[in-house]
Amino acid sequence: MSEQINLNIIDGDPFFAHEASINFNPTQITFDFKCITPRTDPRSKKPSFQIKHNVIMVDPWHAKNLITVLQDVLKNYEKEFGKIKMPKSIEKAQKKHKAQKKESSSAAPNYMG
Repeated sequence: MSEQINLNIIDGDPFFAHEASINFNPTQITFDFKCITPRTDPRSKKPSFQIKHNVIMVDPWHAKNLITVLQDVLKNYEKEFGKIKMPKSIEKAQKKHKAQKKESSSAAPNYMG
């Protein structure tokens, strides 16, 4: 007869990532997913942003395996829903940003990802 084990699973909060960065050291790969939200403070005229991070660290083998899984999922997604393309609104925003960057030597930070 096998021993019964109690298992409690704590799910994280759903998180939409606008941006991601990936870094590594000799023993791990670190995925840093960021959610950047503009905030309006009526007391201040300066813009402000709220940045939330969700960090996931994996060993290099698991990171490499993640690539395979992600490729399979995206292949199945495109088979069912069609080719994934950059939204036209983002293309337009990138063109506008590039034009503004040419006009100004002190460009603002890009939070487009």
